[in-house]
Amino acid sequence: MAAANDGLHERVAIVTGGSRGIGRAIALDLAEHGADVAITYRTDGEGACATVGRIEAAGGRAYAIAADGSDREAPARAGSDVLARFGRVDILVNNAGLNHDGVVWKMTDDAWDDVMQADLGAAFRYTRAVVPHLREAGGGRIVNIASINGLRGKFGQSNYAAAKAGMIGFTKSIARELGSFHITANVVAPGLIETEMVARMPEEARQKSLSEIVLGRLGSPEDVAAAVTFLASAAARHITGIVLQVDGGQYL
Repeated sequence: MAAANDGLHERVAIVTGGSRGIGRAIALDLAEHGADVAITYRTDGEGACATVGRIEAAGGRAYAIAADGSDREAPARAGSDVLARFGRVDILVNNAGLNHDGVVWKMTDDAWDDVMQADLGAAFRYTRAVVPHLREAGGGRIVNIASINGLRGKFGQSNYAAAKAGMIGFTKSIARELGSFHITANVVAPGLIETEMVARMPEEARQKSLSEIVLGRLGSPEDVAAAVTFLASAAARHITGIVLQVDGGQYL
């Protein structure tokens, strides 16, 4: 694992939705750079154990917590668990989310509410739970995972795009609220990333999205993770309230 002079040594990070995909890559990269990592998961216990196992096999410390961010009490309990295990919290990465796609005239209330709660409500609750500890510690980092679709909209994803747009507005607001406490808050907005969800896309839709990417390839979860680790590090100490697009130029 990372040496003591690495920027995240002795830092503790919480990564929501760390059982697979982008969340797993973020957890692994933070650990590689010296952080102790707690990941949350909703249903994929096997995947969460696999993430923890990979970190521990490389000499790091990790911990998995079953927590559904849509539950109003779960984020606070998860935060308390991390404090009990590691003694501190320095970094929060709100990554967990889901999608229930459909055109607006066919979208149900449940499809709307589920995405809003999982993608935006959970980020609010985890942030509310962790901020008092970051303030007490004298600073910290919050990195929220949104999407370029929160900037531009997406056919069939009005709920998802609205939640991610809300994530951006939420992050800019808390950046203003928390700056005087030396807590930064930033957004990473991925484009099309090679994940299990993208692998299930119809080939026609996949190729259409790929044609938008000026670099000519899908992003990897590791591309997103590198951006998160940078924003969580001391190198980004004077950066707050920004949206960092990791999209290969897809939004252009």
